[in-house]
Amino acid sequence: MPSSGGSKSDGRLRVARIVALLTGLAGFLLAVATPLLPVHQTTTTISWPQDDQATSIEAPLISYLPVEVSATIPCAVFNDLPDEGGLVAATIPAQSPDSQRFGLQIRATETHAEVLVRNALVASQPLEELANCDQLLVGITKGAVTAEFAGIDVEPQVRDGNQMPYVVGVFTDLEGAAPDGLNVTIEVDSRFTTSPTLLKILAITIGAIATLVSLAALHRLDLTDGRRHRRFLPASWWKLSPLDLIVGAILLGWYFIGANTADDGYILNMARVAGHAGYMANYYRWYGVPEAPFGWFYDVTAALAALSTASPFVRLTTLIASILCWWIISREVIPRLGRRARHTPAVYWTAAAVFLAFWLPYNNGLRPEPVIAVGALLTWISVERAIATGRLLPAAVATIIAAFSLAAGPTGLMAVAALLAGSRPLLAILIKRARQLSPTNKHTPLAWAALTAPLLAAGTAVLFMVFRDQTLAAVSEASRLRTAVGPSLTWYEEMVRYEELFGPASDGSLARRFAVLILFFCITISAAAIIRRGGLPGVPTGPAARILGVTVGSLLFLTLTPTKWTHHFGAFAGVAAAVAALTAIAMGPAILRSARNRLLALSVLMFVVAFAMTGTNRWWHVSNYGVPFDDRPPLFLGRGVANWLLALTLLLLIAAAIFHYLELRKGKFDPPWPVRVITTAPVMIVSSAVVLWQLASMTVGAVSQYPAYSVARANLDAVSGEPCGMARDVLVETDPTAGLLTPIGDVDAVTALDDGENTGFTANGVARDLTPESLEDDGTASTPVAMGESDAEEELTTIDPTGTGTSGPLEAPGINGSIVPLPFGLDPSQVPLLGSYRPGGGRAALTSGWYELPARSDDTPVLVMTIAGRVASVDPFGRNIRGPVVEIEYGTQEGRETDIEVQGSIQPLDIGPIPSWRNLRIPMAAIPEEATAVRVIARDDELAEDQWVALTPPRLPAMSTLGDVVGTESPVLIDWSVGLSFPCQQPFLHRYGVIDMPQYRITGDFELKAGTDIAQGSYGGGPVGVTALVGAPIALPTYLRDDWDRDWGSLLTFEPYDPDAVPAELTLDTTTRSGRWNPGPIR
Repeated sequence: MPSSGGSKSDGRLRVARIVALLTGLAGFLLAVATPLLPVHQTTTTISWPQDDQATSIEAPLISYLPVEVSATIPCAVFNDLPDEGGLVAATIPAQSPDSQRFGLQIRATETHAEVLVRNALVASQPLEELANCDQLLVGITKGAVTAEFAGIDVEPQVRDGNQMPYVVGVFTDLEGAAPDGLNVTIEVDSRFTTSPTLLKILAITIGAIATLVSLAALHRLDLTDGRRHRRFLPASWWKLSPLDLIVGAILLGWYFIGANTADDGYILNMARVAGHAGYMANYYRWYGVPEAPFGWFYDVTAALAALSTASPFVRLTTLIASILCWWIISREVIPRLGRRARHTPAVYWTAAAVFLAFWLPYNNGLRPEPVIAVGALLTWISVERAIATGRLLPAAVATIIAAFSLAAGPTGLMAVAALLAGSRPLLAILIKRARQLSPTNKHTPLAWAALTAPLLAAGTAVLFMVFRDQTLAAVSEASRLRTAVGPSLTWYEEMVRYEELFGPASDGSLARRFAVLILFFCITISAAAIIRRGGLPGVPTGPAARILGVTVGSLLFLTLTPTKWTHHFGAFAGVAAAVAALTAIAMGPAILRSARNRLLALSVLMFVVAFAMTGTNRWWHVSNYGVPFDDRPPLFLGRGVANWLLALTLLLLIAAAIFHYLELRKGKFDPPWPVRVITTAPVMIVSSAVVLWQLASMTVGAVSQYPAYSVARANLDAVSGEPCGMARDVLVETDPTAGLLTPIGDVDAVTALDDGENTGFTANGVARDLTPESLEDDGTASTPVAMGESDAEEELTTIDPTGTGTSGPLEAPGINGSIVPLPFGLDPSQVPLLGSYRPGGGRAALTSGWYELPARSDDTPVLVMTIAGRVASVDPFGRNIRGPVVEIEYGTQEGRETDIEVQGSIQPLDIGPIPSWRNLRIPMAAIPEEATAVRVIARDDELAEDQWVALTPPRLPAMSTLGDVVGTESPVLIDWSVGLSFPCQQPFLHRYGVIDMPQYRITGDFELKAGTDIAQGSYGGGPVGVTALVGAPIALPTYLRDDWDRDWGSLLTFEPYDPDAVPAELTLDTTTRSGRWNPGPIR
């Protein structure tokens, strides 16, 4: 009987080896083959004319460039145009300033028929020589441009090279029915609009099943070690402690009141449009390439966004990840650091404090770092479990987790670091298990193959997810394009990340600095203690060394990421807590007993904290509203906190020196109780203080802002059923001209503005150049948006830095003879303008007539005056701005209608930018109720030529919310910087390689817009570059309710260059493409 049982056991073992080998190889080979398997591509063609009418059509391509353009133009068409000529067909409207520069134009001048491509004349023929011409044939590929006047004795013109024009439609000056034979065909680049073939679906399904079966077989092979089954979760896994409740309460509170991250709007809108597009496209740049191979986590966000776009809902994965991360730290990580860690409360509290210090400033948004932080810990835990049990299934699980962590984002390399840290003991286990499984107790190829095949399948299973609907060629082109366009920095440029970390922007806030610096401190202390002592008493050296190796290795791997943003540090939240736990042991009284050494360590820690406190308390965009010390390092008693901490550092060093010399006389002795108290858990104390500072800052910001917009209020509104964020707080003037105040007395608008003193103000007293000074100074944005792009050529000239839509001069003078175009849709035929600019400068003064103040109303909360130039004011950071004085005097009518008693004056709020057109504003609450009239006082006593001001009459406009004006269905270009703040507005869609032209654009504040204009423009391959070719952006006057001096951003409409253009009808077809098919580089 024993022999029979042993025979059956050997038979089952043999079957398990064969199953592990075959299914593992099948899973691995099918995973590797998945990127090469065929897909169905939806091809897109645009044909013009449509419906037999010569009408312009609109079809902006997300890739800018098509695959191919061909045109057949009957030569008789050129004679159908007016005598002065015109367009037969163009891929960009002629009214666009960049039409000729980037587009194709087939046109007639007064004398010639011409073909121009990207500013180059390809072919030209005199009109009188076209009598015998049948048709003009134009063909454009990525290799050459050809043009031929068929029917006459002229050689075809050929220009070699890729001169593919930008395409946003087909535009013409022809009218009526389309002539016979007229045709323009555009093959759209829709290479990414693909779906898996049946073959690919079967391969993915079979491969995934084979991988699971191989893991089950590997588990069966693991059981041959004869060990009992161990608990999967520790016995205390579900037991709550007071520390759990504290950490959970802080995470939950921060989830609602805390700052979000810079890329949240970017990711949210990518996710919102992915379902319609058919793939997860990089929505804001890189010509709409797919996010693969790093896109699976965004698919989770897309699934949530399909249910609700409210910020608290779409960020649920982050909340779950935060709780899970702490659960793993406290239940799995710390217990693996040994008996001393398990039984020392300070270790848990220190780990919790450092974990929160990392998580709060980095991981409260939609970026993948929270999931990667969890994945890195789970990988390490699985490796440790494999080492502890001597089994390979946990190693296979670690491989799967590491692969999916890497596919979530480039920082997922830290999970790979966890695998590498345990690779030596894992290899030893593999060797041992291969020997055990061999019939002769020697290494055999079958035993090795049976054990390694499931590991290979596990490591490559992520390819099923990454390439489920994309191909190797498509993902390769996407990666190439990202590198070519950038930003794409090399490993040796890693210092850029630390320059940002210690810079003045939100990337270098004190909270972010502290988290990274405390990590470096903990690595140094714990590594030094382990190396000096050969380990820490009560701490197993293997797990401690490996968690340190994971952390240091992850910092090295971080240099390989192509972008150098500080938000990548968020992935270190989990491992930082683990290293902090080691540091708590290393600095504990049982290890660090000398008073001198304790004080030395504490002095270094205080210096680290002091260095962190040199940063500002600045947060990303709207998260920064109302937060104290957002423009400067924190102060205490009028001096920087960093200076106080530096002084404390020096005192601690002096105290350490005193104890150093005392030990010469007394020998080593226990430190006095004050030293013992302050050095028991110093990392926990300082980290907790920083965490409490962040919580207090955000609470103060929310309270000081109320009832105005804040992130905290918006999140609480969303929970209570108002999920639309900032859209209900931004107020919009829909008809600025209608809000003009009525002059008092029998005077018109022109006379009223010029009714009093006027010295030096004229109807055309406006400087020619209104470029904002912040752009003139350095030519780039002062925000991190443009990092790595500051030397880029701005390809399109149609991007308006302020969005006011002004260009001049006017064709017909305005109401007071001004030829200066007015911004914000103000009507020059009704709105007069006076300015003090004149060459050489000089003094000027203006006192307008009185204007009647209408009855107060909730619909008219602010008095507005549009101005350009400079105005003496105080900026949001409390700095005085030099310039002419502009004030609004208010008074009450006495006796006769024109008798006004002056009661006082108010200096309007000016949010800039200087010297561009902008709206000064005075909250009506600041004007006494009894005031019934106002007038404008302007004094320009500055002699410099650049010290001038131009102004229009005051107005009290009726306003509507942005949500009411834009609605929830109109397509909107929502800049990525504000995407999370406007979850109810509909981001413009794209499909089959063509985008829906947005009706509006919502931007961030001026500095953010200056950066996103580059990142989202033609240089970055984003939608701003496309929309700039179709229509001119016109800014609408907007204000943030109850926060009148805040530059929240802007709302723009698009005035189409060709108002008669209609959306193009697309011709769709389906074809099968191999995984290596590539129609050529996008650009």
